[in-house]
Amino acid sequence: MKWRRLNGQKIELPIKEAVEQAIVREKKDGHHLKVCIGSDSQVRNGIVEFATVIVFLREKKGGFMFISNSREPGNMGLRERMITEVAKSVEVAYALCDLLDKHDVALEVHADINTDPHFQSNTALKEAMGYILGMGFVFKAKPEAFASSSCADKVV
Repeated sequence: MKWRRLNGQKIELPIKEAVEQAIVREKKDGHHLKVCIGSDSQVRNGIVEFATVIVFLREKKGGFMFISNSREPGNMGLRERMITEVAKSVEVAYALCDLLDKHDVALEVHADINTDPHFQSNTALKEAMGYILGMGFVFKAKPEAFASSSCADKVV
């Protein structure tokens, strides 16, 4: 995965190193951090575009994020797309969890899935929740899943 900042600046380091540098810098500046990871997708011209974000929240002092975009050709149903989004988020969370534990940084995995059964995305809620919780991560769905439904949604 290739990563960038919101301003478009490429992150040249492996993502784990870039995250560790960010944590060390932020802690040195006196910030208490929480990391939220989420993904979103859109279908355009038969191609599914994904965005995965790592959101660093500074307690009561804003935050920043790292972004990765990818594309996959083909037709995916809504349920498959939702689970693929969750899988992308879990993959990143799994790669970073030991580092976050080492630095005592809380982690949440956000799913762009509605808890209201009147919405189509709700069809994937149980699988997504089971997947994320089964991996040992804190799970958030809409409306609390801002990393996926607000942050990733803006950069997909």
